[in-house]
Amino acid sequence: MRQLSGWGIVGVWAAAALPMAAGSWLIAPRLADQLEPLGLVKALVLTLTSGLIWQFVLVMALVRREQGTLRWSAVAPALWLQAPRSPATGRTGGRLWLLTIPFLLAFAVESLALPGLPVPDSRNLDLVLATSQARAWLDGNWGWYAVVLVMVVFNTVLGEELLFRGYLLPRMQRRFGRWAWLANGVAFAAYHLHVPWVIPTALLDSVALAYPSHRYRSAWFGIIVHSSQSVFFALVFLFLVLGRA
Repeated sequence: MRQLSGWGIVGVWAAAALPMAAGSWLIAPRLADQLEPLGLVKALVLTLTSGLIWQFVLVMALVRREQGTLRWSAVAPALWLQAPRSPATGRTGGRLWLLTIPFLLAFAVESLALPGLPVPDSRNLDLVLATSQARAWLDGNWGWYAVVLVMVVFNTVLGEELLFRGYLLPRMQRRFGRWAWLANGVAFAAYHLHVPWVIPTALLDSVALAYPSHRYRSAWFGIIVHSSQSVFFALVFLFLVLGRA
């Protein structure tokens, strides 16, 4: 598999991180006035969703250039979209999938139990969704719920995880060796310029996301574990749309 140089890694990182940062801090505030009420929240959903979709397009373009095709038979191994392989025995799949359970638990502890940095009130989703204004906006609003679903799917399945664990991690092996997972985790944490208060937690998340993907040569570990967060947010928004929250 083609390996990236240091500048190649930085280039792919920047192509993912900078559009997200621009969407969050430059474009969303300008759109907010046109989307009131809750203009900033709506603008952030739209701009960040666009950035995540761009990451999928970027990965597909890079793989197409590298492999010369987007056939699944070429894409799957190129993005480590394959069953986990034991580094000790060489066996694939089977009981190795059960290892997602402890990594899911570790991710939950890192995400929920560890303290994070202060979040601006206007961007604190917990505070915003607790307001009567947010509940009135989302009650029965299936159109915006569809947008949220697109965002969460591209966040952890087709966007961030596909780029960081599917594309970057396999191509960082030669440069970083057995510590490729840690370097990948640092890159993933630094990528969160659009939500800088989560950077410390995102760095710790590399234990549950990058490490198993690296050790077992399968991006599915990162995708499955990270998607637990997407499922949680999708359910929260669903309850609000149904008026049951």
